[in-house]
Order: sequence, then structure tokens, then C-alpha cells
Amino acid sequence: MIEQLGKNSRKMRSGLKGIVKKGLGEMGFNAGGGAINWFPGHMAAATRAIRDRLKLADLVIEVRDSRIPLSSANEDLQPQLDAKRRVIALNKKDLANPNIMHKWIRYFDSRKQDCIPISAHSKSSVQKLLEVVEFKLKEVILREPTLLVMVVGVPNVGKSALINSVRQIALSRFAVQEKKKRATVGPLPGVTQDIAGYKIAHKPSIYVLDTPGVLVPSIPDIETGLKLSLAGSVKDSVVGEERIAQYLLAVLNTRGTPLHWKHWNNRKMDGIRFESEEKHEYNPKDLQPNRMKPPNVSDVVYVENLVTEVQCAMYKTLAEFNGNVEDENDLENLIEQQFEVLQKALKIPHKASEARLMVSKKFLTLFRTGKLGCFTLDDVPETNTVS
Repeated sequence: MIEQLGKNSRKMRSGLKGIVKKGLGEMGFNAGGGAINWFPGHMAAATRAIRDRLKLADLVIEVRDSRIPLSSANEDLQPQLDAKRRVIALNKKDLANPNIMHKWIRYFDSRKQDCIPISAHSKSSVQKLLEVVEFKLKEVILREPTLLVMVVGVPNVGKSALINSVRQIALSRFAVQEKKKRATVGPLPGVTQDIAGYKIAHKPSIYVLDTPGVLVPSIPDIETGLKLSLAGSVKDSVVGEERIAQYLLAVLNTRGTPLHWKHWNNRKMDGIRFESEEKHEYNPKDLQPNRMKPPNVSDVVYVENLVTEVQCAMYKTLAEFNGNVEDENDLENLIEQQFEVLQKALKIPHKASEARLMVSKKFLTLFRTGKLGCFTLDDVPETNTVS
């Protein structure tokens, strides 16, 4: 079945697109247009401020999500960004498929756009980004005493985390102001709601501006909107956790991902049971990185066991599936079946009134924290230079 899925990968996307339009296209979207419309008031003001400051910027770092290198671009700002010195920083590279990252770099290179994959929390990764920035500013540095670098991007791609890492590196290189301001960082989109400047160097003076994440006023393509939601750039409440989870299941099934999990997992995936699981209370927050203290060993083991249970359940349902994932009705039926087995794998009581919502939240948390593996949701566009 794996071989069959590989040969028909393009055809299977018809099933995915069908379920996106039919099964998922009725909730949270504008009637007729099928567009996500999430544009809080502060975004309109922020967009105007960003446009004004872009005119003065000597270089722009456009932060995108490595899992969605195209979908995480703000199309409304692209014409203005194309006219500036720019570096595209594909953040969260640790969550994206490393096997195709080189194809994305070659794609952007074919469009004459500088691109570098980074992890905003990695000092060495951010240092490489700064080297690219300094190289691109080399000519300007010779004739300008003060330079302005702007960091822009859609919500929750890691702009503020990048700013904080840049400042930490800069503090070790240069004598800067005594008051060390940090950009506000949060797990939800829309945390940064004003524009703040941070001086990172002297001679020449280099200022980095952090900006709020802004989306276009309307996202006309349903699947782009769902990718942004799955990556966390649109608040879950706007689209709905169940709907996002349905989309994630559709993506995994059409790609045949669960069939590979059996080979990736070192544990025996048939009939696994763990003694301590009944006593352990699962909380999605347990999966979030906590840099203040080392992780509890029992919590880590429990999460690993939980992931194995989930992968086992997903593998079994797809391996025994007699339908056709290219058919949207068959795919919908498979997803419904998987919600039931995931409820058991995630140890959610069958009588829980909001069991389906709880399944969706926990499953999405596993995906977003990389526990299910590394994924790139966008496809590399076909060009003459990309193989």
C-alpha cells in the first residue's frame, strides 16, 4: 500500500482538496468566498505603521514558518518587500522536513531571494543569519552612520524570539545601552501589538525593529488558511480545533504518513500497554518547552508512550482501510474512524461531553510540538531549477 500511495501522490491530493472544500469548508469561513477573515483592529494600524517604516528600512528580515514557506508569506506586503534588501528566515526548521529543505533554498535562490533556515532559539543558527545580514549591509555600512533592520512576518512565526536571540548575541559583541529591553514572546498569535526598536550595534549604529504579526485582511484560499491555522498563525478559536484536526488527519492520510510510523518507531507497535499510564494526568501544557527546569523523566516517558499509542492507532486504521483516500467520502469516513481510535489512544473518557474537542486539542498539540515528526505542509513549486 505504501508503494501505491507513492505512485499516486498527486492524485490523492484530489481527495484532500475535496474534503477541504466539502467537509471543512462550511465552518468559520465567509459564505461564498470561502475566505478566513481574521483582521483584528490592531492589525490594520500595525500594517500602516509597517508600510511607513519599510520605506526607511535598509534591510528586512522576513520571518516565515519552515513548515509553510509560501503560506506564511504576507502577500499584501510582498511588492514592497521585493523592492528592499531582504533575507527570508525560515524559522522553526526543527519542525520541518529536513529532507526537502535544500529544495526550498534552491527555489528561493531561483527567484533571487536570499533564504536561510533557522531556529530562533539556537544561538549558532541566529549567528549565521546575522552573518548574511551583515554581508548584505556591507556596502551600505560604508556610507551610512545609522542603519535600520526590520523584522516582519505573520503572527506566531517566531519574530520576537528571533529578536531576543539577536540582542543576546549583540550584547556579547558590542557595548549597548544599559537598559536591556526584551521583546514580549508568547505562544499565541498577536502577542506583540506595537512596534519597538532595539539597538544592537555601534559604529555604525544598527537598530532592529520588531513588528506585530500581520495577516492579509482576508485569506481567499481555504487550504492556505487551514495551513496557517495548523501552524498556529491564526487563533484556533477562529477556525475551530476540530476542523483543524480534520485537516491534519486528511494531510497525514493522503500522504500515507501513518504507514511509515511503524518503521520509524523502535517500540513494538502491536498491543503495547504501559503500567503507569492509568495514573498519569495528561495536560497539553506538559508538551510545551520549559527552559526554567529540566523535564520530569516520568512525564517524558509518558508522552513518548502516548505518541506511540497514537501512531499505532493511526497506522492500524490506515493499514486496514479498504476505501480510497482519493475519494473524499471515503476519506471522511476514515477520519471519523480515526477520531474514535484517537479518543482511546489519548485516554479521553468515552462519556466526556466534549471528547471530540479534547481529541482535537491534544492531537494538534502533539503535531505542533513535533512529537509526531517533522512536516512541511507546502509543496515546492515546480521550476526549471528545482528538481
